[in-house]
Amino acid sequence: MNFTSFRTTVAALATCVALPAAAQDLPDTMVWTAYDVGSAGYAEASAIADAFGREFGTRVRIQPSGSGIGRLQPLLQGRADYGFLATEAFFMGEGAYDYATKEWGPRQLRAVAGRPAGITLIAAGDAGIDTVADARGKRIAFVAGNPSVNVKCEAILAFGDLTLEDVEVVMFPTYAAAMSSMTRNESDATCTTPTTSQLYELAESPRGIHYAPLEADNAEGWEKLLRVLPIMGPSDEDIAAGLPEGEIAKMAAYRYPVITTTKDKAEDEVYAFIKALDESYDLYKDGTATMGRWSLDLAGKPAMDVPFHDGAVRYLREIGVWTDEDEAWNQKRTARMDALVAAWDEFLEANSDMPDAEYADAWMSRRAEVLASLD
Repeated sequence: MNFTSFRTTVAALATCVALPAAAQDLPDTMVWTAYDVGSAGYAEASAIADAFGREFGTRVRIQPSGSGIGRLQPLLQGRADYGFLATEAFFMGEGAYDYATKEWGPRQLRAVAGRPAGITLIAAGDAGIDTVADARGKRIAFVAGNPSVNVKCEAILAFGDLTLEDVEVVMFPTYAAAMSSMTRNESDATCTTPTTSQLYELAESPRGIHYAPLEADNAEGWEKLLRVLPIMGPSDEDIAAGLPEGEIAKMAAYRYPVITTTKDKAEDEVYAFIKALDESYDLYKDGTATMGRWSLDLAGKPAMDVPFHDGAVRYLREIGVWTDEDEAWNQKRTARMDALVAAWDEFLEANSDMPDAEYADAWMSRRAEVLASLD
């Protein structure tokens, strides 16, 4: 995806009104959750944390986890301030997949910002997987307890008219283990962002690397993909491990990482955080090949996995990024989440004695009814 960043400043505000100063309002210490060490999300969180330390003196501890639940639990329990999440934010906000259980269900999460990212089926160059359809019978790396990766891969396989029964699913305990499995010849392909550090190792290995294309003009393939996961769209990606300069890989676009917090996080705290994210941009924008996409004209725009936090909206509006169309999207997305949370509370109370094996399926049917009523 070729993005041209622009920076919007409102210097006159400094003399007209006293706005919160990020350097004063940021806490002395923060805890963030992120994917495993070696992931793109961890690298980007680390670069931003370093910029916060240099610019504002804030010390950040990053807590890595290879599972979506491991990244979300500290956030919900108040042990972490923000999570650099992937699609587990969407799944928990919807009470879907791993979160369609009595212990979880939909929760009121809110986004601060999210970088545009590309994804496709990424294969070892010697695996014989030129197109997604060629993955039939091949070993596909999945991550235990991580629907964010796994459901995207299921959707991408659907693009090639494949289901999980058409491939050999190889489950790995962590994201890092799954991403490095192709280099070790323990799998043939996986689905992830194209700048994960393990992919650079794969590209330099004897196996090589190949990006199975998701062509924008394949209407049938996209219809099948979006039927599984309706949060992606076609993307031309020019930053990817092993991709020759000047070439384009046809991928899907989504948001990763999505900086996420809870709805009850104080508005002023989130305002100070996104203000600091904006003001320290020049310190971290070159931290990785894709970090320039954290410019808020890109990372502060819908669509996102969950609604934006009020503190983020306040700052985005002040710098001229937030539009009436963005506000309409956010209100609609918030109404959807509110409806699901309310339906969940009623459903759980009425079905608390239902066996766990039946509960998730029954809730997913009820969830479908709620969503249909919102259309």
